[in-house]
Amino acid sequence: MATLADKSAPVTQSTANRQPPPPRKRVAFGAIQPQGHRIVLYGPGGIGKTTLAASAPGPVAFIDLDESMPVLRSQLPADRDIRIVSGINTWQDLRDALHATGWEDIKTIVIDSVTKAEELAGQYVLENIPLENGKRAQRLEDYGWGKQFGHIYDTFLSMLGDLDQHVRASRHVILIAHDCTTEVPNPAGANWLRYEPRLQSPASGKNSIRLRAREWADHVLFCGYDVDVQNGKGTGSSTRTIYPVELPHCMAKSRVADTAIALTKGDSLVWTNIIK
Repeated sequence: MATLADKSAPVTQSTANRQPPPPRKRVAFGAIQPQGHRIVLYGPGGIGKTTLAASAPGPVAFIDLDESMPVLRSQLPADRDIRIVSGINTWQDLRDALHATGWEDIKTIVIDSVTKAEELAGQYVLENIPLENGKRAQRLEDYGWGKQFGHIYDTFLSMLGDLDQHVRASRHVILIAHDCTTEVPNPAGANWLRYEPRLQSPASGKNSIRLRAREWADHVLFCGYDVDVQNGKGTGSSTRTIYPVELPHCMAKSRVADTAIALTKGDSLVWTNIIK
């Protein structure tokens, strides 16, 4: 009488030595940790950006690249704890300071201005990144069409990474930028002009520090003078407003605030609407 053949696979040397697959790593869940806010603050010169940043939660550490604090300090409350980070003359100085110890008591770090910091990044590129032929560039344009933008962009991103470490340590970061006007393309009609932070932003959009800073920030705040429009004509005024949301005339965003905020000189309560 015929019997069924044994269907089990024969044991060979290769199967006998085969190791079981490693266990799959299990996803880990953790609590949401508190951290600081990333803020880009920009607007026209003299509107009060530095004064506003100085009223942020303190102690406030100022990396005063524009050297505005020696003039402004006497106009600020004497009891406001503002500490100037000294010895910042180059891009490497800036990064070394952000990596240094001694930040434990600081609540807010201000870079005034990040527009000037970008200039330091460009100088660093000239001094440290050679041309393709190995020679040193004398001008940023020497790198070739558009290549200088990539070098400055990559260099600038390293600073954002440094600042992220401070944000995770629950320090707020405020990057003060000067402003510029940019034409906004409108596929549905006529283009228009709006205010944006004055940071590198090639027309192609590639290697745009301006757009990367907007992505990086929790808040992009535009400080502007109010305009009174009557009979189709605009008239300037001395009142000022912080815009935390995107409008046709300005680039802005906020993860918290959704309405315009009146800007009054010396009013530190402004930050309670933004840093929550």
